[in-house]
Amino acid sequence: MNVRPSARFAINLTRAAFSQSIKRTLNTTPAPVAAPVLSKFVKIVEVGPRDGLQNEKQVIPAETKIEFINRLSDTGLSVVEATSFVSPKWVPQMGDATKVITSIKKKDNVNYPCLTPNIQGLDAAIKAGVKEVAVFLAASDSFSKKNINCTVEESFERVRPLIAKAQEHGILVRGYVSCVVGCPYEGPISPRKVAEVSKKLYDMGCYEISLGDTIGVGTPGTVRELLQTVSQVVPMKALAVHCHDTYGQALANIHCALEMGVRVVDSSMAGLGGCPYAPGASGNVATEDVVYMLHGMRYSTGVDLGKAIETGNWISERLGKANGSKAARALTLKAVAAAAANAANAAPCPPTPESPVKSKL
Repeated sequence: MNVRPSARFAINLTRAAFSQSIKRTLNTTPAPVAAPVLSKFVKIVEVGPRDGLQNEKQVIPAETKIEFINRLSDTGLSVVEATSFVSPKWVPQMGDATKVITSIKKKDNVNYPCLTPNIQGLDAAIKAGVKEVAVFLAASDSFSKKNINCTVEESFERVRPLIAKAQEHGILVRGYVSCVVGCPYEGPISPRKVAEVSKKLYDMGCYEISLGDTIGVGTPGTVRELLQTVSQVVPMKALAVHCHDTYGQALANIHCALEMGVRVVDSSMAGLGGCPYAPGASGNVATEDVVYMLHGMRYSTGVDLGKAIETGNWISERLGKANGSKAARALTLKAVAAAAANAANAAPCPPTPESPVKSKL
């Protein structure tokens, strides 16, 4: 059944009515039972506006991106990666970075990092008043050459002055490491190589290192080995996981990372996006699915799942595609069915016409 949860359903629900129906549905949906860890908080880094939208072939109006980010800010997320200051020649979708970041309604309790692949991008971000930026490297030379036309070692020389300049301006820097499990050109990647790249970024001043399974080939076994190796040189509290669901392993890999002690998870609303330079790699793990799982495991996230589902449905409708989140689809259909049933029960019964009386002759 190809359902677009955000599409126009047979019953016409206002946003408020739909929100209430979603909340009632969540309250009556049993969550998976797990050992209580109520004191544990997991930070969700929402990458939808940047990593999620950069692959879209249609040009998305800046106004849509701005409203998307504003809606994300209202869900309780504490980090929303807003855009990328990259050359429009390479990623046309991000050509409106300055307009987007300067037009959103920023909340004091939400960070809005932006990807800055080079000094020019950093300068533009500084001018736009950005408080946190992200840099990226790959753990694969082949991927690095295809992506940014240089080796891994050469890419370090590019980001070193960028990180230093950001720090001079009091800007936080987050580091992305891509292809941490496998590369579309080289195949499996050694955890030792990932550890080496991660340590260099951490030593340069990146406060957090996000380990990206760019082509989604990771499994709990490979993720466990990866984290065991990387955490020997970078503190676990400074590590994040960025899982793609290409092979349906993202939630299992995140679960493994949580067991290992990771408390930062990257995800994309409605499962939008992937890397434009990684053939066949698509499907960021959906934020709604991650939050549903985490809440079921008794982790706190600060995210209102109902509002997250509304936001995922909203952006999916704007893009003309189905919401990629399984939890969102299931809960939306359940909420709509419940709302329809309530509406039917509340409607007054029409009067029953009297049966005609046949005269006896």
